[in-house]
Amino acid sequence: MDILAFLIVGLIAGWIAGEMMKGEGFGIVGNIIVGIVGALIGGFVFNLLNIEAGGFLGQLIMATIGAVVLLFLIGLTQRRSA
Repeated sequence: MDILAFLIVGLIAGWIAGEMMKGEGFGIVGNIIVGIVGALIGGFVFNLLNIEAGGFLGQLIMATIGAVVLLFLIGLTQRRSA
């Protein structure tokens, strides 16, 4: 996947995860970062489960799931520190 497509998937996945977990996004840069890290987490989890995600939609779903996991873990650490 070229860098532009990777950034677009990251942006969309970060925004979707932000909407699902918090009710608001993190701005364009924050959404891209959450989406990219989510794509890495999603790729790792999907690889562990031997699930292949092909095409744009598959990559978007994988990145969104990873971003939701990331936001969930961030939420857990913030609750403990508060």
